[in-house]
Amino acid sequence: MKTLILIDVQNDFMPGGSLEVPHGNRIVPVINQIQSYFDLVVATQDWHPKNHKSFASNHNGKKPFDSIVLNGVQQTLWPDHCVRGSSGAELHKDIESNRIAAIFRKGMEPEVDSYSGFYDNNHQLSTGLSGYLKEKGASEIHFCGLAADICIYFTILDSILEGFSATLIEDASRPLYSDKFGDIKCELAKLGVRIINSIDLQPK
Repeated sequence: MKTLILIDVQNDFMPGGSLEVPHGNRIVPVINQIQSYFDLVVATQDWHPKNHKSFASNHNGKKPFDSIVLNGVQQTLWPDHCVRGSSGAELHKDIESNRIAAIFRKGMEPEVDSYSGFYDNNHQLSTGLSGYLKEKGASEIHFCGLAADICIYFTILDSILEGFSATLIEDASRPLYSDKFGDIKCELAKLGVRIINSIDLQPK
């Protein structure tokens, strides 16, 4: 089953959001255009409590983008973002959601961050995404959304560990740090990840 996973296409990652990904809004029409090419479309959503330890505001004397060790893992401290129930946590208003069969929320445990749509950063808590995809018979998995160099990257790594193939749709994604994204693409390519643009997809 040809599957598309939309990663964190949420307001706080869009221009004007609290953790803005440059030009993040430009992927929305591309995502809407390609959804009909897939048999199954699912999405992930950052869904943080206000006391999440990845927020700089929850550490005295720390500011956004500082780095600390959190429960044995190196952790970037972020601006407060995608607080559950807030408008910033909602999917972008222009994303066509009728074809989204399920949404998997992540980052709900305050003590550990969760970049991947499959597991938290300590690989202890599963979102259930892997089991869902396997039960659905998903085989060919394509990824898009925000941010390509963080949450998409870690989701793809876990996708490979779970035995799925992985394809990144580059023009339906945007990185937070574009200067580092070239190295990440090279790493993914070495792992067997296909990197394509939406024009390379074949309509059903």
